[in-house]
Amino acid sequence: MLQIRPVSDLRNKFPDIEKIVNAGEPVYLTKNGYGAMVVLSLEEYSKLTDGVEAALDKADKFAAENDTRMSHEEVFGGLRRKINVQ
Repeated sequence: MLQIRPVSDLRNKFPDIEKIVNAGEPVYLTKNGYGAMVVLSLEEYSKLTDGVEAALDKADKFAAENDTRMSHEEVFGGLRRKINVQ
């Protein structure tokens, strides 16, 4: 179930937020009724960013070995195709 909470819950109900996040669910925080941020566990954040980090590391290594620079599309184009994101 989608968890949407006011940002004040971080201070007032932190154990509740922590329990939800540790169960693998994101918590969407609002400020004055508008979306402000998302709280994720480190594990969930890592799942989202591992592919990007690997692509950046690969691009850095390639650039260092070949004394060249790659465009944004060259770095992320293959990653997008791999995970089917347009």
